[in-house]
Parts: sequence; C-alpha cells; structure tokens
Amino acid sequence: MTLRELNILNFKNIREAHLSFSPKLNCLIGNNGMGKTNVLDAIYYLSFCKSYVPQPDAAVINHDEDFAMLQGRYIRRDAQEDISVSVQRGKRKVVRRGGKEYQRLSQHIGLLPVVMISPMDWDLIRGAGDERRKLMDQIISQNNKEYLNALIRYAKCIEQRNSMIRNDLRDPILYETVEQQACTAASFISSERERWITEFTPVFMRYYNAVAGEGEQVSLRYNSHLLHDSMQDLLEKNRQRDFAVGYTTHGVHRDDIDLLLHGHSMRKTGSQGQCKTYTIALRLAQFEFIKNGNATTPILLLDDVFDRLDSSRVENIIHIVASNKFGQIFITDTNRSHIDRIVRDMDSDFRMFVVKDGECNIIENANSSIS
Repeated sequence: MTLRELNILNFKNIREAHLSFSPKLNCLIGNNGMGKTNVLDAIYYLSFCKSYVPQPDAAVINHDEDFAMLQGRYIRRDAQEDISVSVQRGKRKVVRRGGKEYQRLSQHIGLLPVVMISPMDWDLIRGAGDERRKLMDQIISQNNKEYLNALIRYAKCIEQRNSMIRNDLRDPILYETVEQQACTAASFISSERERWITEFTPVFMRYYNAVAGEGEQVSLRYNSHLLHDSMQDLLEKNRQRDFAVGYTTHGVHRDDIDLLLHGHSMRKTGSQGQCKTYTIALRLAQFEFIKNGNATTPILLLDDVFDRLDSSRVENIIHIVASNKFGQIFITDTNRSHIDRIVRDMDSDFRMFVVKDGECNIIENANSSIS
C-alpha cells in the first residue's frame, strides 16, 4: 500500500498543503516545531481516525479556524482508495471512503495499516499499563476484526457496570446480565493476547538484537488477572471492593505487558539508549506482525528516530530501514546527514521535503516521473 497524495487543511500548524509522495522513501527535514511531525500525524489520522497524540479531536484544528480537513489518495491492492476526514468544532468528525461516510469508525480500522515510531513511544516504558494495552490492542485489531468487536463490547459492559456501581444499584440480576457479556468478551480478549505475545516476542527480540547487538537479553511477559482466575470469579470476589472504590477493579482492562531486560524491569534498569532501542524494536516487530497477518503492507512512519542513540545503533537502524522488507517509508529528522545516508543505502526512488512554519516544499526528487 502507498499514499500517493495528501491534502491538508487547517491541521495543527499546517494551514494548507498539497503533497504527492514517492512510493518508497519520503524525507521531511526541518527544525523542531516546524510541522514535520504534524505531516506524519495527518497520515496516522487517516488510518486510525485519531491523532497519534492523545487529545480531543478539536485539538487538531488550527487555533484560528473552525474546521480541519484531511484527504488521502492511496493505492491499495492495485486499486485507488480515497479517504477523507473532516473535524469541526462542536460536531462529530466525519470519515469517508470513496465519498461514502462510515456508519461506524471501527469499520475503517485495519484498512490502511500504519506503524509510527515516535519519541512519544517513551511512554510504552515509563507510562502506565494503558499505554502497553493500547499497543497490544492496536496490533491485534488491525488484523482481527473479531478482537476489535470484543474490545468494544467489553468496554461497553464495564462502562455499564461502573455506572451501576456508582449509582449504588445492588440487584444481582442486573449484574448477572451485564457480567455475562463482559466475561464472554474478556475470555476471548485474554486468549488472543496470550497467543499474540507468544508469537510477537521472538520477532521483537530479533529486532532488538539487530539494533543493539547480541549482548543484551530482552523479553516480554503478558500480565493479566485472567491468568489465575476466570473473569466471573474475579467479579464475584471483588464485588464489595468495587462498591467501595466505585469502579471495576479487575479484568482485562487492567492487563499489562512486563518489558524485561536481563529478566528485570526495563523501566528500572534500562539506559536512555536501551529504552529507545526497546521501543524501536517493539514498533518494527509491530510492522512485521501486521504485514504477515495482512495482505496490505503497512506504511512506516519514523519520527526523530535517531535521537538518544549511539552511532552503532544509528548505523544498524539505517541498515534495517534500507532493507527491502519495508514498503513506503516517511522519515523526519533535523539532521540531513542521517537522511542522506538512508537515501544512499536504499538506492531507490525518494522525495525530500523541507518543512518550515507549517509549509512543506519539495527540495529533491529522485524520480520526476512520479506525480
């Protein structure tokens, strides 16, 4: 899959941009705060109907405007796909495929797979468990609609149960109905997460070693209440506690992944370079996992990927990215020397843009026949 054209209007600091891209490598160069990351976020938004940065929809609209619009033209499985997203203050966002509005945004997830590597990935290690659950859910959902539907059903059940708890409803029949649906969804979610982490971990370890070398031992471990009890047992055992605190304290919505280095928590033992390597390996493994489970090759977005890394790890990443296993790549950097080395090593079609104050201009194009 490739993104051929992107039109941006009033998205963050980009007032207007009409961009056409190389099917292989697209480089965005500029100082910090100029809008490079916002271009990548626009591409991400077209795939996931939300910003990579957790924020309300209205936050992506330029401060001086009332609406934002994104339009992307893709080539997917040898056919053209036109996707648009419009966001207006005080109204719900509208996502259209081929001019037809989606009834549910979940119908769009997985159509245009994208993997983004960003400095914000630091939260995967330093942040709370919801960051790592989001990673699991995002990867599995892009290849598994049944899993996504189970997540939606489970979230609705837990929201309903929490509302009943807050309103001090104690009728066991009411809880039985809601909890039965939650338990069915939770069982499926947990089993899929267990299966996923068994398949995902070796891929992650391979990428970590490819960047860091063979001297560091890393692993992932699924951490869930359901590894020891059924969802129904958990709800029954913790019912009084849930009434006391005002919400559902146990279930797959509390799952986590233990990120380990030499058997110890990466959060506690990893250096900045090791943590950065860890998150890059997680995202590269995400790319491969999605690609292998989907007939569509994801777009890879690399935002400021070389920061906090020593020269050997930078060289290894350049070598990995330059391999032919990736499809279309977008990369941002303040340092053009990194970009030039990737362009040289890939020896393929590329486009290079300079981004300044929200304006994007092409400065180099290896194949003028592409439009």
